[in-house]
Amino acid sequence: MRIGINLMLAVAAAFMAAAPAYAQRQSLADRVGAIEQQLYNNSANTDLLNQITQLRQQVGQMQGTIEQLQHDNAQLKQGNQDAFLDLDERLNRLEGGAAPVVPSAPGSNAPLPPVPAVQPPAAATSERPPSVHGDAGSLAVSGDERTTYNVAFDALKAGKYDDSAQLFLSFLELYPSGVYAPNALYWLGESYYATRNFPMAEQRFRELISRYPTHDKASGGLLKVGLSQFGAGQVEQAQQTLESVVAQYPGSDAARTAQDRLQSIRLGQQIR
Repeated sequence: MRIGINLMLAVAAAFMAAAPAYAQRQSLADRVGAIEQQLYNNSANTDLLNQITQLRQQVGQMQGTIEQLQHDNAQLKQGNQDAFLDLDERLNRLEGGAAPVVPSAPGSNAPLPPVPAVQPPAAATSERPPSVHGDAGSLAVSGDERTTYNVAFDALKAGKYDDSAQLFLSFLELYPSGVYAPNALYWLGESYYATRNFPMAEQRFRELISRYPTHDKASGGLLKVGLSQFGAGQVEQAQQTLESVVAQYPGSDAARTAQDRLQSIRLGQQIR
């Protein structure tokens, strides 16, 4: 009996001695788990930092792309303005700026004297263009047809397309059958086209073609009808119109531009 009691006491003492060691092992496991969790959190933070760095790099690349597009857009605007200036210079020569060269008479070595150029009215060269903004009454008082036309065209060259549209409209009210009416219709359409008002642009270009089918701007007007249709998303109609430009005006600048645009449209359709 005593032996059994002594054995039980010994076992109990052994359990009591082992308890602190077990508690120590449990505490150590908790600490290891906490360290592992901290390491996991640090790894997650590192991944997050890497993602943030990548996003910053992408934003920087996008910013560079935006700046390049802004630069290209500025160059395009400048190119359009230079084109308008060049067209205006050509128009002035055609309308009486430079004297045409007359061929020599048969059998004669000396050229005939040039035909005197038709000079524009004095008001167009000696007076400062009036500073008005589309008021028909003010334009009527300001002077002759050429001066009135120049006011609208100057606004167009300066990129003031809303002003130029109003000025050309006023010009056409004053001089509906004037010498510059076809040009005014064309540039009125251009004013709308530049502001992406494609339906109004197409309407004015069609009016030009309808009223002045043999005018030298008729080919450009038909080209711009097609481009206006394309800008408005009417791709099929635009293709038909551009094909008409190529067929009706072969060899012209308008036909070459129409052909280039047709190729661009077809290429875009193949890529899709």
